[in-house]
Amino acid sequence: MAQAPRGRGAAVNPDNRYASWNREATEDGWWRDEEAPPATVTFVDSAKSVISRNDSPDLPFDRSINPYRGCEHGCIYCYARPSHAWIDLSPGLDFETKIGVKQDAAQRLRQELARPGYARETVTPIALGVNTDAWQPLERRLGVTRQILEVLADCNHPLMLISKGSALMGDLNLLADLARHNLVHAAISISTLDAALARQLEPRAAAPQRRLQMIATLAGAGIPVTVMVSPVIPGLTDHELEAILDAAAGAGARWARYGVLRLPKEVDALFRHWLYATHPDRASRVISLLAQMRGGVSDITDTSDFHTRLTGQGTLARLLAQRFALACRRLGLDQPPPELDCSSFRPPNLSGQGSLF
Repeated sequence: MAQAPRGRGAAVNPDNRYASWNREATEDGWWRDEEAPPATVTFVDSAKSVISRNDSPDLPFDRSINPYRGCEHGCIYCYARPSHAWIDLSPGLDFETKIGVKQDAAQRLRQELARPGYARETVTPIALGVNTDAWQPLERRLGVTRQILEVLADCNHPLMLISKGSALMGDLNLLADLARHNLVHAAISISTLDAALARQLEPRAAAPQRRLQMIATLAGAGIPVTVMVSPVIPGLTDHELEAILDAAAGAGARWARYGVLRLPKEVDALFRHWLYATHPDRASRVISLLAQMRGGVSDITDTSDFHTRLTGQGTLARLLAQRFALACRRLGLDQPPPELDCSSFRPPNLSGQGSLF
């Protein structure tokens, strides 16, 4: 079974579900082991609006911004992979090597926040990086997320963020200033403390120890931090739940959430291919346990329900929830999350002139 190219998560580039044709890989002897891994390329991702809205009852936000389409981190389990099919690209290698960049995101955001309908009484925190990571490696060079943060800071707009990228530390000064005004809540995602497994699961994301250091640095700067234990993969990472929570609490995290692995659409086949290629001895058990937590199936057919898609269902899911609750209670991670200040928002001034009042 094909292994992923060095530094990448997916080993294959399957056709997307909207394609009118199919390709089939054939071993013809032309493949060379020394061939360089695919490079990252970018394209301009234009949109009339950068703020996406949702009414999902299991999400702690109703609006979000994703500066990038696709993600260099290459997490094999990423639930956002199927979104590349919307632009006629593969959820496989294309997702992690062909990245859309919203170059005008900050400008668009200013325009949206300045609209009369974006009234002070309707303001709720904007979430950054909830679909693809806003601090993936490209951010160090392009700075699109930094520009968005600057707009939000100028407007006193509250925000939430989630990341597993060390590029986040480049914005520490700005985040610390936002925290002093009760305008930011950060979450760091950790799926495993096993560095070798993390390199396979999330090849270009920060190493687990680095993410714990990020939690410590953020907390030390006065930024409230949640640890997101996600995805929990039964038979592969679920035994680490308490250890991750212990390490994160020790680093300074004050809240915790978790999410069970989801395999929507093309992610199902991609994850199975990865699992049998990297952990053939555990693959059948992992799939079986996952199926038990998904109502007897392990694909999209039972992962879209708002009430079970993040936590699973059945006996194993209930046991996992109990373990999580007990660990959080022991570590003091079970308190309500912080209430950010939504009252001090001020619309941006697009005229370039100062106010007389």
